Amino acid sequence: MCGPAPCHNPVNCIIPPHMLRVMALRGDTSVQKMAKSMLKQNESVREERAEHTSGGMVPNAGRQGAFVTSALAFMDTRTHTCDRQIYDGDNRASLPGTPVRTEGQDPTGDPEVDRAYDGAGVVFDLCSQEFNRNSLDGNGIPLKATVHHRSKYNNAFWNGEQMAYGDGDGEIFQTFTELSVIGHEMFHGVVQFSGGLIYQGQSGALNESIADVFGTMTVQRHLDQDVYGADWLVGKGILGPNINGVALRSMKAPGTAYSDSLIGQDPQPFHMDVYVDTTSDNGGVHINSGIPNHAFYLYCMYVGGKSWEKPGQIWYRALQQINNPMATFGDWAAETLDAAIDIHGTGSWEYLMLRRAWRLVGIAV
Repeated sequence: MCGPAPCHNPVNCIIPPHMLRVMALRGDTSVQKMAKSMLKQNESVREERAEHTSGGMVPNAGRQGAFVTSALAFMDTRTHTCDRQIYDGDNRASLPGTPVRTEGQDPTGDPEVDRAYDGAGVVFDLCSQEFNRNSLDGNGIPLKATVHHRSKYNNAFWNGEQMAYGDGDGEIFQTFTELSVIGHEMFHGVVQFSGGLIYQGQSGALNESIADVFGTMTVQRHLDQDVYGADWLVGKGILGPNINGVALRSMKAPGTAYSDSLIGQDPQPFHMDVYVDTTSDNGGVHINSGIPNHAFYLYCMYVGGKSWEKPGQIWYRALQQINNPMATFGDWAAETLDAAIDIHGTGSWEYLMLRRAWRLVGIAV
């Protein structure tokens, strides 16, 4: 939890608290202890993060960043230089740890180190080559990541400054250096440096959804998949071998990613008619994100092609211009439609199909 006030830049963890709470109820003694410990760790780290953040929008992106982005639009992407810094946490809680691989160095042979390094490069290339964005902040911030964070840690997170990946316990969760997880968590940084969306209620669910959108986009571009050939899963392959599920979330079919006696049933809705009103998980930010996720998926099905082309350009432009940290789903839908008009024109097919996609998830704009 973030504490009593909504968070602008909380620690963004890939494993949602509702899943941990189910494990704390259903698991054996060791699983209950792990889940309760992680819930406490997440709360503690978020409180620490809140203490050294400004609580306001980050000066560089967002609507203010719309002017920055306009200027960057004329920048040659060859001036964008990737600076990856990977650390070994040695199964301890302190960050960042011991430097083990920096930009340009050869693979280490440690799969976690090398996946974190390669994944950060894939995200950097997506930002630079498709959106003309120089790293996560637009100004070339180094891409720092720690692997082997804590012992058998079942999570990964962006803490406002860097990534951290646990190794998983090998039973409930496996490696967290999976590409959609890397993309998801690093794009929380892009959201942060684009003005931010308060991590509460619908704005928090949008924060999670945008990270999911660009996380899946990261995978699809890396594999050169069109929208019809993609699986639209977030966290594919990180569930343990005996867990009944395929991923943490499905943008194609929210609510179907997993159904297991230990971790529970995927609670994500796909339509506003089944929006979940809850006080947990900062107002259901990991749950209700399924609605805007599904709208993006539907739009991609209408326009075809590659997700980072027409749909991705619209979502990215909307993110730079939203200028509303407390945006609702309706606010975000309207902003994406404005971006579609900016790029494709009033009354264009791209605009009309996007409006249809939003209406299909119960958001009339």
